[in-house]
Amino acid sequence: MKAGGGGHVLSRRGMRLGPRGRAAPAAVGPVVPAGHTLLFVGGLHRSGTTPLTRYLSSHPAMSAFSGTGVPEDEGQHLQDVYRTASAHGGPGRFAFARRAHLTESEALVNDRNRARLLGSWIPHWDSEKPIWVEKSPPNIIRTRFLNALFPHSAFVMVVRHPVEVALATRKWSRQRLDVLIEHWLVAHRILLEDAERLQQIVVVSYERLVEDAAGALAPLYAQLGVDPHPSDAGFRRSYATRYRAEWLSFAEADQLDLFRRFEAGVNEFGYSLGPDWGSGPELSITR
Repeated sequence: MKAGGGGHVLSRRGMRLGPRGRAAPAAVGPVVPAGHTLLFVGGLHRSGTTPLTRYLSSHPAMSAFSGTGVPEDEGQHLQDVYRTASAHGGPGRFAFARRAHLTESEALVNDRNRARLLGSWIPHWDSEKPIWVEKSPPNIIRTRFLNALFPHSAFVMVVRHPVEVALATRKWSRQRLDVLIEHWLVAHRILLEDAERLQQIVVVSYERLVEDAAGALAPLYAQLGVDPHPSDAGFRRSYATRYRAEWLSFAEADQLDLFRRFEAGVNEFGYSLGPDWGSGPELSITR
């Protein structure tokens, strides 16, 4: 396992991980056309998957969905093989659903469904570009499933401060803040456990993307074998400032209660509910 510098290196300490190793592909037969690689983007809603995909799609070697007519041009809405996040409760809820977490052991992993997925997605990619990008937030808990269907795919997951994600999601989910932070922890613990079974994955924080997107994505470019490419697509800092100000406006007793309940958990990912706030995790796995 290789981890980048400058951020919190995700560790296995305190995690209940299964046996280490690659997720064995359960399907056989042709995967994707020769000369092409699938890159799956994921992360909880409001974590930055859309600006990250926009940034990546500006690379001359990458093609992402655009103008599809489905919400946020997410691949989950273009297919009928597996259920979308909304079917499991939607933002702030889906990771709680046991059936939302898909792995290589699913009966869905077979040649027929692989062909159906590719048939749904390929018309929306530029066939001339070698890297095809599919973005959907619930990919965060479906990496092993996608890797089983499409061996040798690449994954990039974006992580954002749990309070910012919770406050941004609250207007959609109508969940309490503590429930949303718990959901954040559940989803990211699944991500870390599942990452141990993948051949290659990069986990990057939204905070690092704001500071230095090219540097934060350097491990991904290295895995894909492409040169970095400058982009005008940016990552906004203003929202983070607004959500932190909202957090600081909470009653001190409420902040302290959430701190006592969740501080140790969010520390595992390089964040804090205290004044330091944190800059999030970095993880790059190449086997």
